[in-house]
Amino acid sequence: MGYEVVDGRDVSPAEGRPCELRRLTAGTDLSTLAVNRYRADPGEKIPLKYHYHDEQEEAFYVLSGTLVVETPDGEYTVESGSLFAVTPESPHRAHNPADADAAVEVLAMGAPADEGNVYPYDPDDGGS
Repeated sequence: MGYEVVDGRDVSPAEGRPCELRRLTAGTDLSTLAVNRYRADPGEKIPLKYHYHDEQEEAFYVLSGTLVVETPDGEYTVESGSLFAVTPESPHRAHNPADADAAVEVLAMGAPADEGNVYPYDPDDGGS
């Protein structure tokens, strides 16, 4: 059996990200689930780029503020207390709008945890 308590305040933010990212599963024995906490100020984006995963499912639970997610189907507004789910091969890009009143805090979960299968998506040329 294996159990662990991870205090998110003890996890250092990842470097080179467009907003604050704390990888809550880093250092744990979890190998198939990624759990990340994001905090994006107004105007900041959450992922590095518009992208999709070939296998990973993702769920974004908004802890506070409002998250906006761009997709080829349109834009989704996700309020605090709501979950936005993404199936594999579904392009998306999340951000906190520049005109937002406050930061947005999001708990993002993905499985499998492999970050290597992330592909850029260009909406201007149909995705390639």
